[in-house]
Amino acid sequence: MVAPLKVGIAGLGTVGAEVVRLIETQARVLAGRSGRGIRVVAVTARSKAKKRGVDLRGIEWVRDPMALATHPGIDCFVELMGGAGDPALSAVEAALNAGKSVVTANKALLAKHGLKLAKAAEKHGGALNFEAAVGAAIPVIKTLREGLAGTGVTRVYGILNGTCNYILTRMEQEGLSFAECLKDAQRLGYAEANPSFDVDGHDTAQKLAILASLAFGTKVAQSAVYVEGISSIAPEDLRAADDLGYRLKLLGVAVRTAKGIEQRVHPTMVPKSSSIAQVMGVTNAVTIDGEGIPPITLVGPGAGGAATASAVVADIADVARGIRANPFGRPISHLRDTKKAPMERHEGGYYIRLLARDFPGTAAAIATRLAEQKISIESIVQRHPNGGAAPASGKAVPVPVILITYATHEDAVRRALAAVQRDKVISGRPQVIRIEKN
Repeated sequence: MVAPLKVGIAGLGTVGAEVVRLIETQARVLAGRSGRGIRVVAVTARSKAKKRGVDLRGIEWVRDPMALATHPGIDCFVELMGGAGDPALSAVEAALNAGKSVVTANKALLAKHGLKLAKAAEKHGGALNFEAAVGAAIPVIKTLREGLAGTGVTRVYGILNGTCNYILTRMEQEGLSFAECLKDAQRLGYAEANPSFDVDGHDTAQKLAILASLAFGTKVAQSAVYVEGISSIAPEDLRAADDLGYRLKLLGVAVRTAKGIEQRVHPTMVPKSSSIAQVMGVTNAVTIDGEGIPPITLVGPGAGGAATASAVVADIADVARGIRANPFGRPISHLRDTKKAPMERHEGGYYIRLLARDFPGTAAAIATRLAEQKISIESIVQRHPNGGAAPASGKAVPVPVILITYATHEDAVRRALAAVQRDKVISGRPQVIRIEKN
């Protein structure tokens, strides 16, 4: 008989409690799939007295994460505390240095310290599994690390934050402002009281840094990701996108270019015909483009206790099976350095919304500045307020003008718009949103 895998869990919040419950209720199935039993033998959390809805009788309560990480009675340390620093960092390091396997859902820890932790796993022989860190129940880590090991990935991109996708969906479907949708997301528990980590794009950036490493064999580096959030998006941008055949999403994009690996997070226009455009609400999705294969899109719940716990338990089952994959798909010595690609070099199509002053020569001035930078326009839409009727005051009011460009460079767009602003033929700042083709 093979001895059961003995598991210690640090962190008994919604996810941790659900992991305990799943291992208990799915014991027979897990043993059948893994070839051995899996048992939770020890746990730790900030409060022992808290009611968690799971039976912890017969499970040892350990005083702190470090004591659990080095506990001689466990084989696998499961870290569900969160945070890029201690106690999570010290505890995971200690477990790996002791030769134990580690399962974590901690994207912040991996984005900041993933290389160091992977090196410790490689040196001491334990597994470092983190499927739940990106996309929860969506098996994107295994797909990139194992399923596509023989495929050259050219691009990986997706919706990696359910809060932002929920807000943009509501804005599109109901014509609401960003502020209104954010307030509702907070009321429903989709957004934190301080939502900046989500809506400013940093959550997506951490996840993208992990995916880029797996896809392209680069060292994990969140600092190499260009980041923009969604707070500047207005209802008129969603309406214009719809009219022009696009949908607006916050995407994380990592793509191989002639200049290196470009990693970026920003609001993006995607064609309505694309798989990613169909993903609404709090759902997440990742599309992978590879050499010789059609695009692969994985869709599912990107957060939530049950979805995250499901991925954690799957990783624990891999440990029980004896699977020891390189955490980032390659030996640490084979991972290449990566630098932040200047967005000025980005090449693609652009959506530009201007408030043009209704004076003679305005259109010509805008066209001239774009032509100077060799920017070609695919389409132009002019939206006269009040259906084109003159305002009651008799004063000229700015006219919204929407431009869609053919592929051009970002620095050309910036130079052209800076010149247009100097010409004083527009009001306010232009809205610029990048377009991602299929």
